[in-house]
Amino acid sequence: MSWDELYLETCCRSALHRLVLSGKVGRPVGPPPEGRMLDFRAPLKDRSCLMRMEGMGLAHQRDDGRFEVTQAGEQRHDREILSMKRARHRRR
Repeated sequence: MSWDELYLETCCRSALHRLVLSGKVGRPVGPPPEGRMLDFRAPLKDRSCLMRMEGMGLAHQRDDGRFEVTQAGEQRHDREILSMKRARHRRR
């Protein structure tokens, strides 16, 4: 991370990782249309982070309302999240 980059809170780093894992499907920001949460990982928890990351250029909200990662978001993910994973493996 360089000195001029905005700090990414832990919750937003987690949301960025989930966004990358969602791939082309994208990440929802609300419950399914029928109103029932089918999964304990309520997508609403990511909403504020997804909105913040969109403002930072790391995510983009599509016309269908789902978010997808941008190229800048993929680069940030590689630099911050994957580097932590590589460092953990080196310590073993």
